[in-house]
Amino acid sequence: MPADLALVTDSTAYLPQQAVDRHAITVVPLSVVIGDEACAEGVEISPKDVAEALRGKHRVTTSRPNPESFAAAYRAAAESGARGIVSVHISGELSGTAEAARLAAAESPVPVRVVDSRLVGMALGYGVLAAAEAIEAGWGLDEVTAAVERRTAGTSGFFYVDTLEYLRRGGRIGAARALLGSALAVKPLLHLDGGRIEPLEKVRTASRAIARLEEIAAERAGEREVDIAVHHLAAEDRAEPLAERLRARVPGLRDLYVAEVGAVIGAHVGPGLLAVVVSPR
Repeated sequence: MPADLALVTDSTAYLPQQAVDRHAITVVPLSVVIGDEACAEGVEISPKDVAEALRGKHRVTTSRPNPESFAAAYRAAAESGARGIVSVHISGELSGTAEAARLAAAESPVPVRVVDSRLVGMALGYGVLAAAEAIEAGWGLDEVTAAVERRTAGTSGFFYVDTLEYLRRGGRIGAARALLGSALAVKPLLHLDGGRIEPLEKVRTASRAIARLEEIAAERAGEREVDIAVHHLAAEDRAEPLAERLRARVPGLRDLYVAEVGAVIGAHVGPGLLAVVVSPR
């Protein structure tokens, strides 16, 4: 990647490591707190650790990076020759990460464009990759920022959870709280809307919910060229078959990526999560 612009994101993008390395993306970790112990996502704690803690009914919370973490990343980029930085982050409705980045940007030695993607997971990750491609094409700071905003505006995220309990505990449930009264009788499908987690549909069984998740993703993709990511937490046996069905079903599919979500998102959704991100090119 040319050194005149640098690219920063946070650990909830769940990008493939080879993409991080190839594009020289700086990833600032969020933290997961189990009991009284805080651990950096992707460095000190794994999705398996979080799934086990949740099943064991341990108290699990998350926290944003402090502004100094971003300030250090921005200083390092400037010292390496960057004349500008694009910093792309998890929805401000779900985390204070983008706000921490803005606080650091105000003190940065070079201009920083902070983008609240209003997304999470590879829905955010595809925006980061759009920035990487624009930087490699030699685009300027404002053009790269616009490329991120275009990609994230067209990207959708849909997901199934076995229970709403973990979202309720973390305060991330939003309007989906209305489903709690019937949560034992239904399997909820949710989506990201305006940066928030909102209810989409209520389905009676897990198998039907997963089938409906596939239908929704295929309908969203249509005939367009799209990239698709399938996320899960401790549910690889569900994620891999779903990915293969989508591969056969979506005619314009370019890249298909299957990955377990990291510890931060895992802490809020719990084991059994299955999610599909559809991102038109």
